[in-house]
Amino acid sequence: MRREKMVILTGYVGGETYGLLGPQLAASIVQENTIYDCIVVTVTRDDDKNHLKKTLQDYFGNRRPVIGFSYLAGRTDLFTLAQELREEGSFTILAGPQADVDFAGEKGWQDHPHYFQGLSSCFSMAQHGPAEHILPLLKHPIDQKPSSDPGLINATSIWNEQFLTKVHWDNLYRLRDGALTPLPVTTGQVLQQIGCPHASQTRTIEIDYPVAFRKNEKDKLQLSLKGCSFCDVAIDKGFHGVLSLDGVLQQILRLPEREDGRKIPFELINENAVPGLPALLAGVRAKGIRLSQINLTLRADWFVLAEKILREALALADALDVRILLGSMGFESFDDRILFNLHKGLDVETNLRAVKLTRELKNEFPRQWAYARREGAVHGFIHPTPWDTTETESNNSRIIALYGLLNDILPDRSVPLIIHHASALGDWAREIEKRENIQFKREGSTIGWWQVGDRYII
Repeated sequence: MRREKMVILTGYVGGETYGLLGPQLAASIVQENTIYDCIVVTVTRDDDKNHLKKTLQDYFGNRRPVIGFSYLAGRTDLFTLAQELREEGSFTILAGPQADVDFAGEKGWQDHPHYFQGLSSCFSMAQHGPAEHILPLLKHPIDQKPSSDPGLINATSIWNEQFLTKVHWDNLYRLRDGALTPLPVTTGQVLQQIGCPHASQTRTIEIDYPVAFRKNEKDKLQLSLKGCSFCDVAIDKGFHGVLSLDGVLQQILRLPEREDGRKIPFELINENAVPGLPALLAGVRAKGIRLSQINLTLRADWFVLAEKILREALALADALDVRILLGSMGFESFDDRILFNLHKGLDVETNLRAVKLTRELKNEFPRQWAYARREGAVHGFIHPTPWDTTETESNNSRIIALYGLLNDILPDRSVPLIIHHASALGDWAREIEKRENIQFKREGSTIGWWQVGDRYII
């Protein structure tokens, strides 16, 4: 039987060589379980979309193009590209995080024309949840446009570990000189935890009104949420537990190797990874796997609680000549009121304890531990926010200066608070609009809380 062709297009940053676990894993699942050969093609903001469309046309030849999209990150240029490809005859699939809510559109958009209208006009269908649920559709060629497209496939079943361990890291491509060329991956990703434990339970809290519309200190809104108030991943995935140690080791075994025979650096996807680090390193040693670097993304509170275990892991890393990089810690703010509104579940004192500990570890394990901006770390710091006041600004500035955070901790640029329409703060923004009879500007799938009509409020 003739093999068919499929491409997954994904947002990317130009000049980088990092792997994309989600799209590359999805392509691997399709490759191994259907009649489709599937590759992942990165699309930067600077790529010429007409050149890309011509290259895709040449790649598919006389076949009907089957094109998935993932990691769109609210990029309207990719929304437009998907719509054009669909109108020109391609079968387009929206997948990845938030695929269901981005396909369906912002809650209540039918009654509010300024809301995000959704992407159902851009895609033939959307697939939300584990990638293997797309397999029945791809058992046969998608040769012609059906009378009606499948719409949304919303898979609610649990994640199956057997599909999560076999990633083809050589399936990543980029557009270069009018052709699709392989993009070698120099930093991979290994999945250990699905979702975040902070998002495992629903809570009801009161969040401040935006300063621009606050009439008194008691102006608040009640929200029901999981995890951080700004986190769309918390809404998308919640918490689905951890993979087995064997499942994690299988992924590490399949990572590409550097010239020195060590595995390429990889991000361990688990915001509470420290408790399992000694067992992971012991498992690596038992299998004779040579690692170069493990990158961690952690919460400050769990990091501090696991201090003793982390020292044990670093001692083992020293014996194995492995570097551990604290690639990102979500500090987000050094003001308690801002942290509460973000529902981080921790306070400034905890953030500062984490800063102190990470600096101490650098002194004790200078070769095995890295955490600073100059070592490749990009820690979270959200600013501006709708709740910034003279007091919160003063608190942040005082802590930053007193603890020298600009020297090693804070990124070169802060990130403004981004509100995805389906996050808990999306509900907050819509209620503010209703109460104040205003309209925040929509930027693709995000809500521009800083702009009401043509007027900026910060």
